[in-house]
Parts: sequence; C-alpha cells; structure tokens
Amino acid sequence: MSDQQHIQLPEGSIEKQTNTLNLGPTHPATHGVFQNILELDGERIVSATPTVGYIHRAFEKIAERRPYYQITPLTDRLNYCSAPINNIGWHLTVEKLLGIKTPKRVDYLRVILMELARITDHLICNSVIGVDSGAFTGFLYVMQYRELVYEIYEEVCGSRLTTNIGRFGGFERNFNETAFRKIQKFLDEYPAVLKEFENLFTRNRIFMERTQGVGAISAERALNYGFTGPNLRATGVDYDVRVATPYSSYEDFEFSIPVGTTGDTYDRFLVRNAEQWQSLSIIKQAMDKLKDLPSDVYHADVPAYYLPDKEDVYTKMEALIYHFKIVMGETDILPGELYNAVEGANGELGFYLISDGGRSPYRLHFRRPCFIYYQAYPEMVKGAMLSDAIICMSSLNLIAGELDA
Repeated sequence: MSDQQHIQLPEGSIEKQTNTLNLGPTHPATHGVFQNILELDGERIVSATPTVGYIHRAFEKIAERRPYYQITPLTDRLNYCSAPINNIGWHLTVEKLLGIKTPKRVDYLRVILMELARITDHLICNSVIGVDSGAFTGFLYVMQYRELVYEIYEEVCGSRLTTNIGRFGGFERNFNETAFRKIQKFLDEYPAVLKEFENLFTRNRIFMERTQGVGAISAERALNYGFTGPNLRATGVDYDVRVATPYSSYEDFEFSIPVGTTGDTYDRFLVRNAEQWQSLSIIKQAMDKLKDLPSDVYHADVPAYYLPDKEDVYTKMEALIYHFKIVMGETDILPGELYNAVEGANGELGFYLISDGGRSPYRLHFRRPCFIYYQAYPEMVKGAMLSDAIICMSSLNLIAGELDA
C-alpha cells in the first residue's frame, strides 16, 4: 500500500514526488508482525518510521500477577528461535536472588542446551539472509538440523519450540540416552553441513554484492544505541556476556569471540557463522566434561523451590504439599533487587527483578536486544534501496515476539 507525497522545493524548481510504502505489519519479508513506514524516492529510502506493539502481550505486567514458576512459559515466547536461553536466563535470575548454587553437571547440561539454541537461532537468521538475497537452497539444507535440535529438546522436556525447559536449580528430569545420542549425532553431522553452507555463500559474488556495505553501522553508533551480541561484535567490539560476566560455569570452557570490522550485513552473517563453530566446540567440551561427573545429578538440593518427583507427589503427602506450594507460589521468596543477564542468541538478554518477598515479582523488566536494534533501523537503511531494507532487517535478526514482549 503506498501513496504519493509532494516535496516542496524552492520556487522555480521542478516539483519532486516521493511515495509512502507500508513495509509490514503483515508483509512476509518482515519475518514478524511489525511495521516500517518508508518514504521512497523511486527505490531509494528517504526516511523510515518503525511501528511496534502489534503483538505486545504485556508480559512484564502479567509477571507481576504470576508465581515465579509460572513466569517461565512467558520467557520462551520472547525469542522463540532460541527459547531455552530465555528459560535458563530466567532461572539463573531467580537462583541469584535465592542464592542457589547449581552442581557442575547442571551447569554443563544447561550450556549444551543454550549453545544448541544459539546454533539454531543463527542458522535460521543466516539462511533467511540467503533467502532474501534469492538463494533458497541453503535454508532448506540447514533446516533439517534445526529439526534434529528440536528432537533433542523433545527428549529433554517434551516440547519443541516453546520449551518451558528446566526448573529453578536444574532440570525436571535427567537427560536420557536418546538425548545424548542425538546430541552426538548433531556434533558428528552438522560441521560438514555448516561448512557446505559457508561454501555456498561466503565467497559467492552475488551474495557479497547484495550484503557488503548494506545496513552498516559504526562501533560508536552501535554502542550509543546499546547494541550487544552479534550485531555489536560485527562492528569490531568483542563484548560477550559469557566472558564479561560468566554464568553457568562458562569460565570452564575455551572459546573465542568472533568479531567483524564494518558492521554491515555481510559481517553480521560472517560473525554468526563463526559463532556456530565456537558453539560446536563448547558443546564438545561440555560432553567431555560430563564423562567425569556423576550421571544421576540433574538439580540442586533445594526442596523448598524444586518440584518433587511425580512418583513421590502421587504417593507421599509431604511431596504433594510441596508440589502445590511451589506451583502456586506459596514458598517464601527473598526480597531483593537485582539485574541478571545471559548472552542470548541476539545479544544481552537481561532480567531486572524486584522482589518484595511476595508470591510474585514486584517488578520484572525484560531487556530484549531486538527492541534496541529496531531503534537504529531507520538510520541504518536511510539512503539505501528498498531491497536493501529487507536484507538489513534479516541480518539484525529482529524477532517480533522479543521486540514487543
């Protein structure tokens, strides 16, 4: 949908016309329900006005009326391409408030899931950049392995996309042999697929011409906006929450932080590909470390906050009482105020929590990286072509669920 506008020029000049184009909220190329009102001079973007809130679900306000356990399903509706990171980030925040220390095996299992989620998020983002530049094959090829990761989630928690994975203090159940076998299958097969995916795009002349110099942003401007994650690292800034403030025993792993130089679409693509290799290395290290740990440990010893086994709930009165108290928020939560962040697939995913000791948070704010990137989008596409606006949006990996919350 578009209409024409007239630009007033000095007397004696030829009048110039621009067109207004609604890019979204239901355009398939936006990859989510959000809108850009573009003013176009031909195919050149004169200005862009973003509009958000089409799927705003008031998660933060809902969280003020829900027991802590019932907030977990809200978090995996943020960036649903990497839901376990959101779930675990919330659990780590509550554990920080309660002073819960998780066993090493729980930390390593969490790391495995978070890095699998990071890979699936990056492979979706990069393959969609390929689709938006006219190459569909790579998308279909890597999507088979997102499916394999979803099968791993299914073995761990019974769900695939919106996972609701884990509990305060660990996991609701131990990883079974099928889960470990599928993780190993992923580690064995995906590197060859990722290598071939890189061969399809990295030095592809058409792809390079479509992405290099598109949607570029400097390190200074990115920091001013509050960029984090791959979009910041593509500008040359090596900030990563896993290194800056390690959590879940990330300090036990060796990995590097890939960075770019130009902060354009091409560098964002390269950084995400490189991060997938680092994630594969971290998962391999975690699998090796698990061999030296007891195989029956999957949660911390915190009966006041950790749901008892189902068998006990059905047969023991004390377990039934604790199950009811925990789910309904009748256990004591310490008062306090804190901020906790994890390295989400899109950047720093933060939780600002204020507890007054009640059954629900007094205040809970989600720091969603997508919301921050979208503020910079008009600046990044100004002067670019219409087709560049699409591929720039893809490279920022804007997820509507995370954007609106």
